[in-house]
Amino acid sequence: QFISKLHNDVPIVYHSPATSIQMTNTLVPELEKIFDITGIKPLIAYERNNGGVFEMERLASMNRVGKFDIFRMPNIGKEHNERSVRLGWDTNTSSRSGMLQALKDAIDHEVIRIYDKTTIEEMFSFIICQTSQTWKAQAERNANDDCVMALAIAYQLYLTTPTIVEKQDRYRSRNKQSFDPMAV
Repeated sequence: QFISKLHNDVPIVYHSPATSIQMTNTLVPELEKIFDITGIKPLIAYERNNGGVFEMERLASMNRVGKFDIFRMPNIGKEHNERSVRLGWDTNTSSRSGMLQALKDAIDHEVIRIYDKTTIEEMFSFIICQTSQTWKAQAERNANDDCVMALAIAYQLYLTTPTIVEKQDRYRSRNKQSFDPMAV
């Protein structure tokens, strides 16, 4: 799932029954093409669970020309550490419910536009079920939720990662606050 911060939509969705190794090989040229066309480095994160860590490391090593960035997972509930080495997104008990709620809110308030038919169909079969101890949002029986989970992760990147303009504005405001003309 690729979310555009400029247009607040999901213009590209990559679907494939391929293995993660095959997907990475196919994805690198597409990421480079996005950069070549837009001049903006796409930010990417695989889910770290179930072998995703290995593929994130491999993807990072394939970024020889630096045309895309790889998301570094902050510690939930702690201050973001720029030097974090945890490449990709951790879906766990502390991040799952929050990321799904944020996506639900974005959809309910029409913050992002989604065009992909498969993703929309998965959303209609994404339900809340009672497990042995709690309630959990997931795909109903015999349905998939890969696109929904990927979109929830992409939306977290959308929310937590500033654009180049936002970074420049933060830098300017930080330097303005620390500049004291009387000290010169």
